[in-house]
Amino acid sequence: MKYIKASLFFLMLIGVNHLYAKEKIKIACIGNSITYGAFLPDRATQSYPARLQQMLGDTYEVTNFGVSGTTLLKNGNKPYWATTTYQSALKSEPNIVFIALGTNDSKLINRKHLSEFSDDYKDLIKSFQNLASKPKVILLTPITVFRIDTSGIWDKPIADIMIPAIQNRAFQQDLEIIDLHSLFKDKEALMPDKVHPNAEGANFIAKRLYELLHAKFYAFDISNGIKEQKKEKSFYGFKNYEFTFKGRQAQIVEPKNAIKGKPWVWRARFFGNEPQADIALLERGYHLVYCDVAELYGNKEAIQLWDDFYVYLQKLGLSKKAVLEGYSRGGIYIYAWASLNPKKVSCIYADNAVMDVKSWPGAFGKSKGSKKDWEIYKADFGYKTDEQAKTAKDSPMDKVKDIVKGKYPMLHIIADEDEAAPIDENTIPFAKLIKAAGGNITIIHKPGAKHHPHSLANPQPIVDFVLRATTK
Repeated sequence: MKYIKASLFFLMLIGVNHLYAKEKIKIACIGNSITYGAFLPDRATQSYPARLQQMLGDTYEVTNFGVSGTTLLKNGNKPYWATTTYQSALKSEPNIVFIALGTNDSKLINRKHLSEFSDDYKDLIKSFQNLASKPKVILLTPITVFRIDTSGIWDKPIADIMIPAIQNRAFQQDLEIIDLHSLFKDKEALMPDKVHPNAEGANFIAKRLYELLHAKFYAFDISNGIKEQKKEKSFYGFKNYEFTFKGRQAQIVEPKNAIKGKPWVWRARFFGNEPQADIALLERGYHLVYCDVAELYGNKEAIQLWDDFYVYLQKLGLSKKAVLEGYSRGGIYIYAWASLNPKKVSCIYADNAVMDVKSWPGAFGKSKGSKKDWEIYKADFGYKTDEQAKTAKDSPMDKVKDIVKGKYPMLHIIADEDEAAPIDENTIPFAKLIKAAGGNITIIHKPGAKHHPHSLANPQPIVDFVLRATTK
């Protein structure tokens, strides 16, 4: 397969004149008051476009084209389209355009026009793509809003209507997209009026954009290698190829561009549930894959299917080592495979994970378990009685010696009040065994939380863990 270094690809995008004339790369930041830097003590130096300029240095020219109060909607109460700033942005002939609009569109006065949001967004994108400079357009989701007054700016229509529309634009027009909404889920303290970030919050946005611009991406089209009949769907703005593998549902989601080594995340179960970490890693060039082995609980059939799928993924060109991700009972699946394939794992992320089948589905402890799933588990392994199943060694808890052979780091996120997979029957004793065996495991607690929802609202700690494990 052919790979094109991002630096060369980028030069092709911005025009060869920049290569010889050493012109500055022009970045246009399109947005509302959050882009403008409203309420900052010194917006000229503290707005996120200003901070981005400081981070990028003299080879870039970042211009703040934010206008307070504006909407992306043409029929909004203050359309960005009607501003002279918008015309100035077009005339600037940028090489890169960041679009961060939508917050004001959530006001009650504008909600009646939200059915027009996607088409208006498409038109705004095209207005820049049609420029002679042929800029690279990057979409930014609105940041989280913490106001509770539903007559004004409100987070619910942002999350439920506008962000899906923005993701659909990214999918339909094959554009890069950055999820700023999740990034601010835990940053209410940085938003004095519950809408606008302070200087520290603006800096978070600038850092994320800087990270994107400096990532070493490669062009890599995995779809050409998938010979099976497949459906192409959107996974939160990214291309998701659905197909059948050995009679089982399989999915491969590709990033806009891959990073060196083609790392990938292997979701074991509940594909698409609480996907914020998966989305964040897709943004950073990781592939996301899934091969259904429900409900086999890591038995020989499940392992063989995954072994075959792993070989298949190797032929497609992905990394030799996988990031294994397991929610709930998915913990059984990832550790079953990892215990037999320790050298094929770069790291493990487990979330409210089942580490002992006697806890769930067995219900031989605090958990209510699941009688139905306990019978399925017994049938999967050929056990006739509860006693046979209870004394078996099928749980991650029983495979610690094989698990630590891989010397890969493990991250467990646990809800301290988990009623389905109680932590003192699952992750806590498992972690003690791992540490005693010389393994590397980190635990993030969620005080007061139940089994659902999984993950972290802001997935940054998960992302940081994966990046450390896979980009050595």
